[in-house]
Amino acid sequence: MSTTLCQVMGFLVSSLGVAGSIVATAMDMWSTQDLYDNPVTAVFQYQGLWRSCVRQSSGFTECRPYFTILGLPAMFQAVRALMIVGIVLGILGLLVCIFALKCIRIGTMEDSAKANMTLTSGIMFIVAGLCAITGVSVFANMLVTNFWMSTSNMYQGMQNVQNRYTFGSALFVGWVAGGLALVGGIMMCLACKGLIPEESRYKAVSYNASGRNISYRTGPYKGYEPDTKTRKGTGYEEAPPRSEDGRRSYPSKYDYV
Repeated sequence: MSTTLCQVMGFLVSSLGVAGSIVATAMDMWSTQDLYDNPVTAVFQYQGLWRSCVRQSSGFTECRPYFTILGLPAMFQAVRALMIVGIVLGILGLLVCIFALKCIRIGTMEDSAKANMTLTSGIMFIVAGLCAITGVSVFANMLVTNFWMSTSNMYQGMQNVQNRYTFGSALFVGWVAGGLALVGGIMMCLACKGLIPEESRYKAVSYNASGRNISYRTGPYKGYEPDTKTRKGTGYEEAPPRSEDGRRSYPSKYDYV
């Protein structure tokens, strides 16, 4: 699969996942009334993240939003937060991914910059998908716990629990949307590898002699033998005499006494 095709497919799949997360969050059927023991009823109840609805047998539906925030369970608020975070990250990932597409050339943007943007959008899609899957799974766990508690109370003869709630259609939409966003993010991360320019990290440098090859021979050290000849003329002075070891001897102040 080419890099461009993988990137475009990842973008499309992630877009479907983000759109599905938005739809699932806005849906009202996160939990629906269980009609197993009472299939014929005049009222059908279902609840979402933002409001609860009642549908009568006549077809009239009435919905009431949750006017309080502090009165809701902590897990319920956590599900809200996870879904919102997933949607925000997904939208940001889509904006970054649009500019990172290889088929779209913007100015003088290099492939290395597009590779970094593709990797960033892929990580955003993966996190968004995990947030959606986690939020839906937490809500489903709450439903399962309440369902079995209601069932046990019914078998014990308690009549204080009248309705049981089961999985709504929004849960399945959320699971599928989270999976699509996760798969799209993985595809974007794989496409990032193909966008990195293939350049060697270390460049070999060869040094060539521009002149003739000069061979050096080793021999005994003869020491420093300075030229004893001095230049005479206008502006020059006679060099001072040298001692036995080859150093120059300068006249002392006592020589002039």
